[in-house]
Amino acid sequence: MPSEKEIRILIADDHPIVREGLVAILGLETDLKVVGQARDGEEACQLYNKLSPDILILDLRMPKKDGLQVVTELMSQRPRPRIIVLTNSAKAEDLRRTLAAGAKSYLLKGAEPDQVCDTIRDVFSGKSSLPQDLTAKLVDSMAQPELSERELQILRQMAVGKTNKEIGQILYISEYTVKNHVKSILKKLNAMGRTEAIAIASGRGLVTID
Repeated sequence: MPSEKEIRILIADDHPIVREGLVAILGLETDLKVVGQARDGEEACQLYNKLSPDILILDLRMPKKDGLQVVTELMSQRPRPRIIVLTNSAKAEDLRRTLAAGAKSYLLKGAEPDQVCDTIRDVFSGKSSLPQDLTAKLVDSMAQPELSERELQILRQMAVGKTNKEIGQILYISEYTVKNHVKSILKKLNAMGRTEAIAIASGRGLVTID
Protein backbone atom coordinates (compact mmCIF):
# COMPACT_ATOMS: atom_id res chain seq x y z
CA MET A 1 0.00 0.00 0.00
CA PRO A 2 1.47 3.39 -0.95
CA SER A 3 2.69 5.57 1.92
CA GLU A 4 1.31 9.09 2.35
CA LYS A 5 4.74 10.71 2.09
CA GLU A 6 6.56 10.91 -1.22
CA ILE A 7 9.64 8.70 -1.00
CA ARG A 8 12.72 10.31 -2.58
CA ILE A 9 15.02 7.79 -4.28
CA LEU A 10 18.59 7.88 -5.58
CA ILE A 11 19.56 5.19 -8.11
CA ALA A 12 23.21 4.11 -8.49
CA ASP A 13 24.06 1.74 -11.35
CA ASP A 14 26.69 1.91 -14.08
CA HIS A 15 24.29 0.60 -16.76
CA PRO A 16 22.08 3.36 -18.25
CA ILE A 17 19.41 0.88 -19.32
CA VAL A 18 19.00 -0.32 -15.73
CA ARG A 19 18.73 3.22 -14.40
CA GLU A 20 16.22 4.19 -17.09
CA GLY A 21 14.19 1.03 -16.48
CA LEU A 22 13.98 1.78 -12.76
CA VAL A 23 13.02 5.40 -13.41
CA ALA A 24 10.20 4.22 -15.69
CA ILE A 25 8.95 1.62 -13.19
CA LEU A 26 9.08 3.94 -10.18
CA GLY A 27 7.55 6.79 -12.16
CA LEU A 28 4.29 4.84 -12.35
CA GLU A 29 3.92 5.03 -8.57
CA THR A 30 2.47 8.23 -7.08
CA ASP A 31 4.46 7.93 -3.83
CA LEU A 32 7.89 7.17 -5.34
CA LYS A 33 10.11 9.85 -6.85
CA VAL A 34 13.59 9.44 -8.36
CA VAL A 35 15.62 12.50 -7.40
CA GLY A 36 19.00 11.48 -8.84
CA GLN A 37 21.05 8.94 -10.78
CA ALA A 38 24.68 7.94 -10.22
CA ARG A 39 26.89 6.13 -12.75
CA ASP A 40 29.50 4.85 -10.29
CA GLY A 41 30.15 4.39 -6.59
CA GLU A 42 32.01 7.65 -6.16
CA GLU A 43 29.16 9.64 -7.70
CA ALA A 44 26.68 7.66 -5.56
CA CYS A 45 28.36 8.95 -2.38
CA GLN A 46 28.56 12.51 -3.71
CA LEU A 47 24.91 12.61 -4.78
CA TYR A 48 23.75 10.98 -1.55
CA ASN A 49 25.43 13.73 0.46
CA LYS A 50 24.04 16.42 -1.85
CA LEU A 51 20.46 15.15 -2.18
CA SER A 52 19.86 13.30 1.13
CA PRO A 53 17.41 10.81 -0.45
CA ASP A 54 15.10 8.63 1.63
CA ILE A 55 16.26 5.50 -0.20
CA LEU A 56 19.41 4.58 -2.12
CA ILE A 57 19.07 1.77 -4.69
CA LEU A 58 22.57 0.51 -5.30
CA ASP A 59 24.29 -1.95 -7.64
CA LEU A 60 27.15 -4.02 -6.19
CA ARG A 61 29.45 -4.04 -9.22
CA MET A 62 30.37 -0.48 -10.16
CA PRO A 63 33.47 1.50 -11.21
CA LYS A 64 35.54 3.65 -8.82
CA LYS A 65 33.82 2.30 -5.69
CA ASP A 66 31.85 -0.94 -5.55
CA GLY A 67 28.52 -1.21 -3.77
CA LEU A 68 29.98 -2.66 -0.58
CA GLN A 69 32.42 0.25 -0.30
CA VAL A 70 29.53 2.69 -0.76
CA VAL A 71 27.43 1.00 1.92
CA THR A 72 30.35 0.95 4.36
CA GLU A 73 31.20 4.61 3.72
CA LEU A 74 27.66 5.94 4.00
CA MET A 75 26.84 3.91 7.13
CA SER A 76 29.09 6.21 9.16
CA GLN A 77 26.49 8.96 8.68
CA ARG A 78 23.63 9.86 11.03
CA PRO A 79 20.85 9.21 10.48
CA ARG A 80 21.95 6.00 8.81
CA PRO A 81 20.93 5.69 5.16
CA ARG A 82 18.30 3.22 4.01
CA ILE A 83 20.03 1.22 1.28
CA ILE A 84 18.58 -1.41 -1.05
CA VAL A 85 21.12 -3.39 -3.06
CA LEU A 86 19.86 -4.39 -6.52
CA THR A 87 22.36 -6.67 -8.23
CA ASN A 88 22.92 -9.65 -10.51
CA SER A 89 24.98 -11.43 -7.84
CA ALA A 90 23.19 -14.22 -5.99
CA LYS A 91 26.42 -15.28 -4.26
CA ALA A 92 26.00 -15.95 -0.56
CA GLU A 93 29.13 -14.05 0.44
CA ASP A 94 28.03 -10.88 -1.39
CA LEU A 95 24.64 -11.15 0.33
CA ARG A 96 26.12 -11.74 3.79
CA ARG A 97 28.77 -9.01 3.58
CA THR A 98 26.34 -6.42 2.18
CA LEU A 99 23.74 -6.96 4.89
CA ALA A 100 26.45 -7.07 7.57
CA ALA A 101 27.70 -3.68 6.31
CA GLY A 102 24.25 -2.18 6.88
CA ALA A 103 22.12 -2.54 3.74
CA LYS A 104 18.43 -3.01 4.58
CA SER A 105 17.52 -5.17 1.60
CA TYR A 106 19.05 -7.20 -1.20
CA LEU A 107 17.23 -7.84 -4.47
CA LEU A 108 18.25 -9.55 -7.69
CA LYS A 109 17.79 -7.68 -10.96
CA GLY A 110 15.24 -10.26 -12.07
CA ALA A 111 12.85 -9.07 -9.35
CA GLU A 112 9.32 -8.10 -10.38
CA PRO A 113 8.50 -4.35 -10.44
CA ASP A 114 5.91 -4.78 -7.67
CA GLN A 115 8.53 -6.46 -5.48
CA VAL A 116 10.95 -3.56 -6.00
CA CYS A 117 8.27 -0.98 -5.13
CA ASP A 118 7.06 -2.91 -2.07
CA THR A 119 10.64 -3.32 -0.86
CA ILE A 120 11.24 0.43 -1.13
CA ARG A 121 8.14 1.09 0.99
CA ASP A 122 9.10 -1.54 3.55
CA VAL A 123 12.64 -0.20 3.92
CA PHE A 124 11.36 3.38 4.09
CA SER A 125 9.06 2.39 6.96
CA GLY A 126 12.04 1.00 8.87
CA LYS A 127 11.79 -2.69 8.05
CA SER A 128 14.52 -4.96 6.72
CA SER A 129 13.29 -6.83 3.68
CA LEU A 130 14.68 -9.95 2.03
CA PRO A 131 13.09 -12.35 -0.48
CA GLN A 132 12.45 -15.87 0.86
CA ASP A 133 14.97 -17.58 -1.44
CA LEU A 134 17.72 -15.17 -0.42
CA THR A 135 16.80 -15.57 3.26
CA ALA A 136 17.43 -19.31 2.91
CA LYS A 137 20.76 -18.62 1.18
CA LEU A 138 21.77 -16.23 3.98
CA VAL A 139 20.90 -18.75 6.70
CA ASP A 140 22.97 -21.38 4.88
CA SER A 141 25.89 -18.95 4.56
CA MET A 142 25.78 -18.06 8.25
CA ALA A 143 26.00 -21.75 9.15
CA GLN A 144 29.27 -22.14 7.23
CA PRO A 145 32.61 -21.53 9.02
CA GLU A 146 33.92 -18.07 8.22
CA LEU A 147 37.43 -17.63 6.83
CA SER A 148 39.82 -15.24 8.56
CA GLU A 149 41.22 -12.24 6.70
CA ARG A 150 44.59 -14.02 6.38
CA GLU A 151 42.89 -17.13 5.00
CA LEU A 152 41.05 -14.99 2.45
CA GLN A 153 44.34 -13.40 1.38
CA ILE A 154 45.89 -16.84 0.87
CA LEU A 155 42.79 -18.13 -0.91
CA ARG A 156 42.95 -15.24 -3.40
CA GLN A 157 46.57 -16.07 -4.15
CA MET A 158 45.66 -19.76 -4.56
CA ALA A 159 42.99 -18.72 -7.06
CA VAL A 160 45.60 -17.10 -9.32
CA GLY A 161 47.80 -20.20 -9.20
CA LYS A 162 50.44 -19.19 -6.66
CA THR A 163 52.35 -21.94 -4.83
CA ASN A 164 52.70 -22.02 -1.04
CA LYS A 165 56.25 -20.71 -1.35
CA GLU A 166 55.16 -17.84 -3.63
CA ILE A 167 52.25 -16.99 -1.32
CA GLY A 168 54.63 -16.87 1.63
CA GLN A 169 56.91 -14.46 -0.23
CA ILE A 170 54.00 -12.22 -1.26
CA LEU A 171 52.49 -12.08 2.25
CA TYR A 172 55.83 -12.10 4.13
CA ILE A 173 55.05 -15.28 6.06
CA SER A 174 56.78 -18.68 6.13
CA GLU A 175 55.87 -21.49 3.75
CA TYR A 176 55.04 -23.61 6.82
CA THR A 177 52.51 -20.99 7.99
CA VAL A 178 50.95 -20.92 4.52
CA LYS A 179 50.59 -24.72 4.58
CA ASN A 180 48.78 -24.58 7.91
CA HIS A 181 46.42 -21.89 6.62
CA VAL A 182 45.73 -23.93 3.46
CA LYS A 183 44.79 -26.94 5.63
CA SER A 184 42.40 -24.75 7.61
CA ILE A 185 40.89 -23.34 4.38
CA LEU A 186 40.28 -26.83 2.98
CA LYS A 187 38.64 -27.92 6.24
CA LYS A 188 36.39 -24.86 6.49
CA LEU A 189 35.31 -25.17 2.85
CA ASN A 190 34.94 -28.96 3.17
CA ALA A 191 37.16 -29.36 0.10
CA MET A 192 39.40 -32.29 -0.85
CA GLY A 193 42.05 -30.14 -2.51
CA ARG A 194 43.02 -26.70 -3.75
CA THR A 195 41.07 -26.90 -7.02
CA GLU A 196 37.84 -27.85 -5.25
CA ALA A 197 38.44 -25.18 -2.59
CA ILE A 198 38.79 -22.49 -5.25
CA ALA A 199 35.63 -23.70 -7.03
CA ILE A 200 33.64 -23.63 -3.77
CA ALA A 201 35.05 -20.24 -2.84
CA SER A 202 34.14 -18.84 -6.26
CA GLY A 203 30.58 -20.13 -5.91
CA ARG A 204 30.25 -18.41 -2.54
CA GLY A 205 31.73 -15.17 -3.86
CA LEU A 206 34.88 -15.35 -1.72
CA VAL A 207 37.14 -15.14 -4.78
CA THR A 208 36.69 -14.06 -8.38
CA ILE A 209 38.05 -16.26 -11.14
CA ASP A 210 38.68 -14.46 -14.44
